[in-house]
Amino acid sequence: MATTLITGRPWRVILAFSVPLLIGNVVQQLYQFVDAVVVGRHLGVNSLAAVGASGSLIFLVIGFAWGLGSGFAIPTAQAFGASDAGGVRRSVATGTVLTAATSLILTVLGPLMAEPLLRLLQTPPELLAESTAFTQATFIGGSTIMFFNYLAAIIRAIGDSTTPLVFLTISCAMNVGLVILMVGTLEWGVAGAAWATVVAQAVSVLLCLLFVWRRLPVLHVRRADWRVTRAAMAEHLRLGLPMGFQASIIAIGALIVQVALNTLGPEAVAAYTAAARIDSLSSALLASLGLAASMYAAQNLGARRPDRVRRGTIQALWMSVIASLALGAFMITLGAPVVRVFIGDGAPDVVRDAHLMLIINGSTYTILGVLFVLRGVLQGIGRVLVPTITGVIELVMRAAAAVIMGALLGFGGVAMGNPMAWIGAVTLLIPAYVSAHRALAKMPVAPLETTLTTPIPVIGLAEGSMVADAVFTAPVPVVRPRLGRLHLPRRSRSARRTR
Repeated sequence: MATTLITGRPWRVILAFSVPLLIGNVVQQLYQFVDAVVVGRHLGVNSLAAVGASGSLIFLVIGFAWGLGSGFAIPTAQAFGASDAGGVRRSVATGTVLTAATSLILTVLGPLMAEPLLRLLQTPPELLAESTAFTQATFIGGSTIMFFNYLAAIIRAIGDSTTPLVFLTISCAMNVGLVILMVGTLEWGVAGAAWATVVAQAVSVLLCLLFVWRRLPVLHVRRADWRVTRAAMAEHLRLGLPMGFQASIIAIGALIVQVALNTLGPEAVAAYTAAARIDSLSSALLASLGLAASMYAAQNLGARRPDRVRRGTIQALWMSVIASLALGAFMITLGAPVVRVFIGDGAPDVVRDAHLMLIINGSTYTILGVLFVLRGVLQGIGRVLVPTITGVIELVMRAAAAVIMGALLGFGGVAMGNPMAWIGAVTLLIPAYVSAHRALAKMPVAPLETTLTTPIPVIGLAEGSMVADAVFTAPVPVVRPRLGRLHLPRRSRSARRTR
């Protein structure tokens, strides 16, 4: 449904819009959290470390594939916004073909390359067998992750951001039960945790297909639409590849950190894995505020309301600072008990190191909150160069901390990589936004006009402060575009009548 963010108090509309994004982010991270808890409690610290040792490699491959799939949905959103029903169908067909090809490559090559790549990352010998089993199972079932993300993206592309969230929640709930069954009752080991996720994602794919078939005729592809042209493939790849490479930049930094951790031994890997799972849930709120700020800025700039962009950014920064202080206090005071949820009381050194990482991250969450908001706003107003450069800066800073600080200070040095990366990024983002803030102040303010420009959030994978999310808009500049021939679902028709 079309959502307007150009009326109302900025902080209220940003906060309200961030709530479903927060739910989506938390749900996306929750199944990894559950996997880690079940593996750590049932199989022990080494098994938890084995899952963690494979995480960066999986993030590199799956993240790149996810970025491709999300980018493939952008032409669908553009065609829908232009009332081009044929273009929507052809885009869906092209994206489906490319997603299937990517999934095939992932399924065939991923399992074969898993063990050699894990050896290259200097995975401790005692973790190699379980890490390989977990990675291979994930890659074999990678097509389910790919197709769910693509189907969810094209559903969002026509304005429905609620249904994919519902299916994601169902998938997560199933994953909780399946991981307990496969790891605990059936004793499938760490591979069972991976298969639980694959099966849950496969169910979500079926739910998406059923929903598209029954409720979204606009996405029904006809026989003639399957004649995919080279030009269409090139256009989809032009939009998908940059998003894939963005995720790869994030993952390369994670790989360097993983190598440094592997040299410190299984306990360090387990501590980092537990702390990272907790941290990902905590930072989901800040990431959601940043994504909401991005869409708020995009809509208000499109409505020629630069004054609202400036006010909204300041208010979003205050909200992020308040949330950061609360989250940081929680991590510092209650981090250790939460870590024990993963591994119990039998590994005090792991608990100590994991809590140290949570203290280091939690004490600098205010920097992370500012980073998310400024990066989101700059992306929303079209200044994408600096946010992209900050991703490279974070990679360099995190890698330097892992290699240099890790050698000098051990685990604590590696854990300092996140704050160092955040500080490096904010150092560039602040002057970039100050310049944009001044430019916005000089822009003319147009009379308020309701629009149907629709921001479409795509919740993706995350590592540290870098979230492989996408925000694109259906390019409908004014109210009442001619959308009747697209056979909109009932929900959208009623929404249109109420306007």
